[in-house]
Amino acid sequence: MGDTLTVISPRDARAQRQVDRLLEQEGIQRDGNLDYTCGIFDSDWRLAATGSCYGNTIRCLAVDRERQGAGLLNQIVGRLMEVQAERGNTHLFLCTKPQSAKFFGDLGFYQIVRLDNLVFMENRCQGFARYCAALEKNRRKGTSAAIVMNANPFTLGHLHLVERAAAESDVVHLFVLSEEAGPIPFAVRKRRVQEGTAHLSNVICHDSGPYMVSAATFPSYFLKDEDTVVRTHAALDLAVFRKIAPCLNITRRYVGEERASRVTALYNQEMIRRLPELGLECRVVPRLEKNGKPVSASAVRQLIHDEQLEDIRPLVPDCTWNYFHAPEYVIIYIRDILIWA
Repeated sequence: MGDTLTVISPRDARAQRQVDRLLEQEGIQRDGNLDYTCGIFDSDWRLAATGSCYGNTIRCLAVDRERQGAGLLNQIVGRLMEVQAERGNTHLFLCTKPQSAKFFGDLGFYQIVRLDNLVFMENRCQGFARYCAALEKNRRKGTSAAIVMNANPFTLGHLHLVERAAAESDVVHLFVLSEEAGPIPFAVRKRRVQEGTAHLSNVICHDSGPYMVSAATFPSYFLKDEDTVVRTHAALDLAVFRKIAPCLNITRRYVGEERASRVTALYNQEMIRRLPELGLECRVVPRLEKNGKPVSASAVRQLIHDEQLEDIRPLVPDCTWNYFHAPEYVIIYIRDILIWA
């Protein structure tokens, strides 16, 4: 009997242990964000190759060293692409080590950016070029700045940052991260941002699309420690941003000062260091404070989690406050409870 290519259930403890061993053998840690895993088993039901998906990404690929060169990785990637097609995901992304980029190029993936230790790729030849071309329609004369935010939810701290950038720039291009992460949908987050900045005539809102890399989809599985993950994530994000900036005549990027989150602070450090190397200015804006404490989305989320909804009033603009008292939020909140129950 030959090899068998099959899905690996999260409940199959024996197979999952084999996945962990095979990934470890190849210097890979299991990614925390996986929603499908498959593997090729030999006749003795030993795992010879594995691969996984998360959202519209392919990740955690590994082949046993004794079976490398036998075409197993082609079979794994082929199955993962079939699964993605069944889900309706036709635009796929992956990050890989530079030495593996040619292999994925032969499978129809194209380089977006390359760092020393990874390559960010997609399966559309002109995908990133078309995204940049669409942005160029919003190019304006004068000093252009950029802000990238999740706005989950949009707070007075976010508004303070945008108002500062708008006062110091002719145009502000405000990118709202498109990824669905958390109970507040992207469409709702973007709408709150648009409403909250409507009084600023020089602010233009954009979807981040799939190119401004988010924490949830960034593959950390072949990086050794958390600091390396954060710094590499920032480097990748900024390498992509460097290509986006000329499309909109952007010469500076604004970020909020970070004192509470070590991860965000590291990210900011990389931006402060790397942006000037890329010919771009980085301006760090001190956090807005209320009652001696910085206003942050994480603090607002904690208050909501603790059912202290009235306490968020001093921390959010009217557009956000009104949303949390609207029927649409009640429906989302109840749905979220049911999902996690």
